[in-house]
Amino acid sequence: MSKQEKFYVVWSGKKPGVYHKWDECKIQIDGFENARFKSFESYEEAHKAFDIGWKSFYKKKNAARPSKGESKPDGDFIAVDAACSGNPGKMEYRGVFRESANEIFHQGPFEEGTNNIGEFLAIVHALALQTQKKTNIPIYTDSMNALVWIKKKKCGTKLVQTQVNGPIFDLIERAETWLSVNKFDIPIYKWETSLWGEIPADFGRK
Repeated sequence: MSKQEKFYVVWSGKKPGVYHKWDECKIQIDGFENARFKSFESYEEAHKAFDIGWKSFYKKKNAARPSKGESKPDGDFIAVDAACSGNPGKMEYRGVFRESANEIFHQGPFEEGTNNIGEFLAIVHALALQTQKKTNIPIYTDSMNALVWIKKKKCGTKLVQTQVNGPIFDLIERAETWLSVNKFDIPIYKWETSLWGEIPADFGRK
């Protein structure tokens, strides 16, 4: 027997309701400001949640980062990750929704990049995307370096710019500019790989 798909509640979207497929849900939230949605395991649970309203569920999103020893994060969040073949080497990065495992962006591969640069760019990409859509879903990354760079609003790479990796440095410049001119309150947390396993956005190439 095939596994039953999840049920998706759209509280705030083009057409609020309960949807049986992610693609149907995605149509309702794409391009919709302040979209509110969440997946559930059963039809009954989804309909009950729809009646309760989104506020009861979105409060959980802004909870403090779990301390070491606690169970891994649950609920809606965006996981970002990067992969690099070599150091430097071909680099790419992406972001996925934890609930659906659907990829929401994927950039690259770019020549002569590093994993940390990819992680930094992935976080900024997720921030910019959410700012545009006016959502506030937590972001998880397994890169401490990228978290430090985001806080400083500056990519701290020691990679030397060349003609080959010029496109990467163009993205870095755009990301740093975005961070310098935009304000956001989207929470960004460290994914504890040693406790929770690979981050949901992992490329699986280890």
